[in-house]
Order: sequence, then C-alpha cells, then structure tokens
Amino acid sequence: MTTITRTSALTIAGLAVVGGAIAGPATAVHAATTNTHPTSSSDRAGEHRDRGREVGVRYEAQPNFYYCGPASTRIALTAQGKNISQDDLARQLGTTEAGTNSAVDITRVLNKVTGDDEYTTVEMPATVKDQHVDKLRGDMVRALDDGRAVVANIAGTATDTDGVAHSYEGGHYLSVVGYRDNGDTLKIADPANPDQASYWITAKDLADWTATRGYSA
Repeated sequence: MTTITRTSALTIAGLAVVGGAIAGPATAVHAATTNTHPTSSSDRAGEHRDRGREVGVRYEAQPNFYYCGPASTRIALTAQGKNISQDDLARQLGTTEAGTNSAVDITRVLNKVTGDDEYTTVEMPATVKDQHVDKLRGDMVRALDDGRAVVANIAGTATDTDGVAHSYEGGHYLSVVGYRDNGDTLKIADPANPDQASYWITAKDLADWTATRGYSA
C-alpha cells in the first residue's frame, strides 16, 4: 500500500479548476441542513430502504490556495460543535504554502481537538479495487451515522452526479458530510469555491479520487 506523503495544496500554477472556472481565494460561511434521521427512497412494504444521512456543519471557504486542509478540518469539526479558526488549525496541522502534508496530520488534529481517538487514517492504493470502494463506503456511513464528518485527501479530476467536473491536479482536501443510497452516493463540502460549496459524488468516484492518498474517518 502506498504511504501517504504527497502534499495536498493547490499549486499556484494550477489553482482549483471547478466546473471550468478557476476557484480563487474566497471566504464564506453557510449553515448546512442537518438530517438527523435516515431517509428512505421507498415506503413500500417489504422493499429494501435506501438509507441516508447528513450531519450539520458550518461551511467556510478557504481564504487562500493552500488552506484546504485547515478549512476541511474546520468544517468537519463543526459537526461536533467545535469552532476553531483556520489559522489555529493550520498551526496545528503544520500547514505551509506547500500545503498540509497528509491525511495522517488531519487525523492527528481531529483526534486532538475532539479529545478521543475515533478518527483513523485510511490509505488508498494507486489501483482502487472493489474491496477498497466497499471499505470507503462503509467507513463513510459509520462515521456519518456517528455524527462525524470525514476529511478526504484527493487529487485529479472527478465528476459529480450533476455532471460537473471538479479538478485538483495539485491535490486538495475536502469534507464528506452526508450519504444517501446506503452510502453509494456521498455529499461533499468543498472549501475551494463557495459558489459550489456542496455536491454529490459516487463512492466509487471518491475512492478513485483518493487513490495514492487517503482519508480521515
């Protein structure tokens, strides 16, 4: 398995291209809707119900090209009522203009701030197979059912369920704040662009997006 060592910052030469537009520094705060009970796609007797859940978070965009780690960590922590500034989290994460080193640092700070060891780092290999997708799906559902948002370290391009491409060739961090369809589809809180603060992506696509990197769940 590949050890997570790659940095996650958006490079100056290649800021996040989201939906065909460059996402520059921006800051915005929005309160997300909380779904406290599983949702169902069908109420027909005897039919399997598709479960879903979202945790309540306070969204805040990253103010510069390299604060995606602190911003995503902050978003995740607000699900548990923790309100810590991005600057404070950047200091704890060791974030520089080169970015935040890895998901290992995110996990360390999440556990430090919450005061427990519920978060673990899951590394994703370069070649993502069905068992890796299954594990990611299960990890996301367990964390979100427990009221915890997840932070993922991604790189490359992925297309959301609305057909919009999100490209971070230099690497990026984002938060996972909900699921539906029993975890087959996941809700992203993306700090790069407040105009596209949230979107849905399949578990398979998120697993591919985290290849060679990983997530804190």
